[in-house]
Amino acid sequence: MYNAKEILDATIKGTPERYSNNYEGIRLLFNPFVLHNPKPKKGEENIVDAWGVTNSYPEGVPGAFPVHTPEKIVLKDFENWKDYVKAPSLKFTDEEWAMFKEQYDAVDGSQAFKASFIAPGIFERMHHCAGIENALMAFYEYPDEVEEFIKYILDWEMELAEGICTHLKPEALFHHDDFGSMKSTFISPDMFGEYFGDAYHTLYGYYHDHGCKYVFHHSDSYGATLVPTLIDIGIDVWQGCMSSNNLPELVKKYGDKITFMGGFDGAMVDRADATPEMIKKCVYEVLDAIGTPKGFIPCIAQGGPGSVFPQVYHWLIDAVDEYNVEKFGIRKEDIVRPELQILF
Repeated sequence: MYNAKEILDATIKGTPERYSNNYEGIRLLFNPFVLHNPKPKKGEENIVDAWGVTNSYPEGVPGAFPVHTPEKIVLKDFENWKDYVKAPSLKFTDEEWAMFKEQYDAVDGSQAFKASFIAPGIFERMHHCAGIENALMAFYEYPDEVEEFIKYILDWEMELAEGICTHLKPEALFHHDDFGSMKSTFISPDMFGEYFGDAYHTLYGYYHDHGCKYVFHHSDSYGATLVPTLIDIGIDVWQGCMSSNNLPELVKKYGDKITFMGGFDGAMVDRADATPEMIKKCVYEVLDAIGTPKGFIPCIAQGGPGSVFPQVYHWLIDAVDEYNVEKFGIRKEDIVRPELQILF
């Protein structure tokens, strides 16, 4: 019987005996930048991060978000972006790197992939600085400046990647960058490839070349039209793929080239009125439609283990276990996984 890491590996590259279950086979880990990048805790507002972006996490909302009132927008003019944006230093002490290396070393690498967690990504960094409307308009109004700014963010990420791969040596990368809404991508597939294709190919190629077997990319959105490009830039697992993507069709068409990790939107399962019975019904419907554990990992769409309503994630894990027992003839006591990680 495969353990959680082995079944995840088989799902991506081999022949899985059951469905890999949410985040069971991957452990998300951090790096010293988090020590220098303030983030709001629940209930806190107007916390300024290392890029100068103001973030708030008011009570009653599912997570923190950037504040883009006129006086708080960092990048006020794309044509002169260099006057407004300064990337933070990535010069960390040996002691800081050692602190995080201890966390990596504490994870049993035989049970789960040790994955470096990076958020936000290149596009999100861009619109966190400028605001989403300004960022999207800039692709048309200031294409040259947008290319320069993307290169600036990429250079910063490449420096961070070098530090991570040198000091922490992760087995995988878990990188955030939302590329769309629930129903559409933010920009066309051609424009996406033009602006982000080379940048992400460079970044993900570096991680692959420096010890990361797999790149997991989180985008809890619609992105079906981007899948060929996602494959080309080196994404092994698209995490966060929402039900609006027609996942059975995508798995059938692309499941031997990229693994889809998602299928359970927050609106479907992560709700105040959720019950174990409702979660189980949803899981069975989705997995019956997918039809194969090869190339698909049932997972909550959000970009990390956990759920807004804490019991939901555990009910989702239990329901996938029940499906595996019923459909694949395995015993629940033979499902081997490390203690669940809960980040959100």
